[in-house]
Amino acid sequence: MFNGANRRNILFLAAFILLLSTVLIGCTNAGEGSAAKRENDNMLTIAWPQDVGEMNPHVYNPSQLFAQSMVYEPLVSYQDGGDLKPHLAESWDISKDGKVYTFYLRKGVKFSDGTSFNAQIVKKNFDTLLKNVELHSWLGFITKIERTDVIDENTFQLTLKEPYYPTIQELAVVRPVRFLGEAGFPEDGDTSKGVVKPVGTGPWVLEEYKADEYAVFKRNEKYWGELPKEEKIKVKIIPDAETRVLAFEKGDLDIIYGEGIISLDAFKQLESTGKYETRISEPVATRQLVINTKKEQLSDERVRQALHYGFNKEAMVEGNTSGYEEKSDYILPANLPYTKDIDADVIDYDAEKAKSLLDEAGWTLPKGKTVREKDGQPLEIELMYNSAESIQKTMAETLQAEWAAIGIKLNIVGVELTKQIQRFKGNEFDINFFSNYGAPYDPHTFLNIVASEGFGFNEAISAYSNKEELLKQIAKVPQTIDEKQRQKLYSSILKSIQDQGAIIPVSYIKKTAIYQKDVTNFTFPANRDEHPFTGISIE
Repeated sequence: MFNGANRRNILFLAAFILLLSTVLIGCTNAGEGSAAKRENDNMLTIAWPQDVGEMNPHVYNPSQLFAQSMVYEPLVSYQDGGDLKPHLAESWDISKDGKVYTFYLRKGVKFSDGTSFNAQIVKKNFDTLLKNVELHSWLGFITKIERTDVIDENTFQLTLKEPYYPTIQELAVVRPVRFLGEAGFPEDGDTSKGVVKPVGTGPWVLEEYKADEYAVFKRNEKYWGELPKEEKIKVKIIPDAETRVLAFEKGDLDIIYGEGIISLDAFKQLESTGKYETRISEPVATRQLVINTKKEQLSDERVRQALHYGFNKEAMVEGNTSGYEEKSDYILPANLPYTKDIDADVIDYDAEKAKSLLDEAGWTLPKGKTVREKDGQPLEIELMYNSAESIQKTMAETLQAEWAAIGIKLNIVGVELTKQIQRFKGNEFDINFFSNYGAPYDPHTFLNIVASEGFGFNEAISAYSNKEELLKQIAKVPQTIDEKQRQKLYSSILKSIQDQGAIIPVSYIKKTAIYQKDVTNFTFPANRDEHPFTGISIE
């Protein structure tokens, strides 16, 4: 028989053994989990709302820019502050007349299939683009190319019909001036209809692909530059933003990165848990209100200025973006070339000033009414926004309330993006949300579209007293070889456009990134469209 003490000792021993076995099982399971994790340690998993596309460097949607930039590389890369650095070209010369560009190509570069990168393949890629020049005419230098020449194996020359200073900057864009290997070209050489396979010089190679489900990129072991830390990148296609967040919280994703890939509310909520690392980029573009001055009630500069004075921009941006965007005082971010120190008027919220300007313009508030009138007509305006953009919608609602307080009736209408673009180009708008393109396109691309007929901006500045002079200055900028003269032109143009009130800067758009704690060395690329993956490590 056991006495009480012995029974207690036996029970204690049994409990200890049970506890120990539980711990050991737990450790075993944890070890198995860690082993499983280690098997994927060198694979970074991300989510994207759309399929990566056909991975053709010479075409546009549905191919995704970040994925194209993983496989294909430029002659020149765009860096912080607009610095243009050698990439596949080690250096270049520009003739005194600004028309002949000679590129000295990096030696020893191989495509992912082992074939050589040289001047002949550079010429073949350029000549392919020039067969479809209309498709690429939005990129200014393409329509100005007169000739392409192979000088020798490692020297390529581009001759333009006229000087065009943004040529080097435009060579940094992700598409269409990146380079496909010989094996990727179809038999007839026309890549606008598709490529045989995605063969590039970039740090990644497409290894596995299932349409609308996932794409796996493996490290290009033949890469001429610094090899990425990770061996693979898996892109899961998850169209729904909430599903992306859930997948991230479960640990199925290592990182969520980009613009609008998740809502700012979701970003803020995840950040508040303290479980993850978060980053917010420098401004990549300016969110703007573009005002159509062809509309009679908006042709008066005083009315446009009243709209600007009549809303609390700082409070609106803080409230509608959870503080992740910041109010913009200027129509282009100051981290782009030629945009620093623009001496444009900065307008701060002043409802009384707005009312005074409207009174001066003849828009008065009849007794007992809430909407101002002039010659018996109410001051009623429509604001168009992209129905898929929640920030545009909430900002539109804020503007509706704030402008009502100064006697303006604002009707807001949400439309699909394609309809928004169509109406903007067709001059079927009063006020429209817009944002500039960012690096490496601006500021010259922004001015190009301001000057272009049928894009909405030309209509926006139609009431400007100096419109013709502005258009002449804009046309002169790309041909200006002298750097100081070019800066003077940009400063004058950007100040004049802003001061006359057809474009109201609202906020600086930024990218967000949220990632698991074991992801390190994340940085935002200076080029808005480039991928951010090469330097990332997984601990």
